[in-house]
Amino acid sequence: MATCVILGAGKGIGQSVAKEFKSRGYHVALCARNTDKLTELVEQLGEGSSAWTVDVSDAEQLKQVLSEIASVHGEVEVLIYNAYSAEPGKGSTLDVDKFNKSLMVNFSSALVATQAVAPAMIAKEKGTILFTGGGFAIQPFHNQTALSVGKAGLRALSHCLHQELGRKGVHAATVTICGIVKEGTAFAPDTIAKSFIDLHDQPRDKFEAEITFTGK
Repeated sequence: MATCVILGAGKGIGQSVAKEFKSRGYHVALCARNTDKLTELVEQLGEGSSAWTVDVSDAEQLKQVLSEIASVHGEVEVLIYNAYSAEPGKGSTLDVDKFNKSLMVNFSSALVATQAVAPAMIAKEKGTILFTGGGFAIQPFHNQTALSVGKAGLRALSHCLHQELGRKGVHAATVTICGIVKEGTAFAPDTIAKSFIDLHDQPRDKFEAEITFTGK
């Protein structure tokens, strides 16, 4: 069974994406800091899913968990980076240490995770690495400076990886969500999850770098 890892799993996009990949026969490894929430999600998803506690801001722990998942369930074929840190504040007053920690979660750890799984994908010339982006990457907001910079960095990282890895058969891309994720709206998690599947399904000669989800 192929393995799909979701970093930053939880209710909302993470859960909806997990359901989509599980329905396609993937073992879904759900990763987050909150063990209780993960256990609840695994109970809902049932057989073919597992919970892994990890703080993505801890690079060594993140690499270790990804290695353990591959050892237990097989090499990772799909990586979803859904973790984020919404450290509030304006650039003129934001604590620099908190800012840097936020950036670690928002995009530096995405690079750590990518480097952990990419070699096996490249060897097989097959794999998907998808990032959950946000509208602040395109239209930054001063009261969310850290998240705006983080999402912009994640978007740039994703595009760079797309250029590099696509020629090696690995599809790196981002779903940039320009709106507030909420059930019962055009930005419902199940609707957004379809964009992740659309990117995953694209053939090698049709790889796209980004889907900008506007709810239309």
